[in-house]
Amino acid sequence: MIFSKPPTSVIAPGEPIRHNAEITQQLDWEVELAAIIGTKAKGVAREDALAYVFGYTVCIDMSARDCRRAGQWIYSKGQDTFAPMGPCIVTADEIPDPQTLDLSLTVNGVTKQSSNTAFMLFKVDELVADISQGITLEPGDIIATGTPAGVGAGMDPQEWLWPGDTIVATVAGIGTLTHPIVKA
Repeated sequence: MIFSKPPTSVIAPGEPIRHNAEITQQLDWEVELAAIIGTKAKGVAREDALAYVFGYTVCIDMSARDCRRAGQWIYSKGQDTFAPMGPCIVTADEIPDPQTLDLSLTVNGVTKQSSNTAFMLFKVDELVADISQGITLEPGDIIATGTPAGVGAGMDPQEWLWPGDTIVATVAGIGTLTHPIVKA
C-alpha cells in the first residue's frame, strides 16, 4: 500500500504531536526508517535503486486508525503533525546497507516496538524501484519504509496515544526522536 503525506504533517524533533479527540480516539504510532531521494528517479531497476538515495532519517508515521475513509489513508495518516522526522540526515555512504539497522519505539518509557530493518517486508531498494515505475521520485522526496510489529492497533487489548504521553523513536546509526502528545 502506498499513500502520501502532505508537507503540513512533517514536524521537527521535539515538536508536539497534536491529538484531536474530536477527530480520533485511536491515535497510533509507527517507527520507520525514512529514505531520502537524492537524484531524480524514474523507472529505476532494483539493482540500481540505492544509488538514487541521498540519505536516511528517522520517521514516526502517526495514524488515526479510526479516520480511514472508504479505504483512503491520507486523512488517517496525513493530519498536521503526523510525520515527525529527524533528528538529522545520515548520508547513504555512511549506511551502505540500510537493511541492518535496529529500530525501536517507546511510549512513556515502555518498549512497544523493537526490531531490525532486515525484517522489513519491502526493502529500501525494492520500494525505490517499485514506486519509480509509476511516480517520478525527485530530490528531497522521502519514503517511509514500513514499521515492525508493536503498533497500538496490534495490541490485545489495543492501545492508543493520549495527551500527556511521550513517544521516543530510535533508528541505530541515525538518532532518536522524542515527541509529546498534546491536546489539539
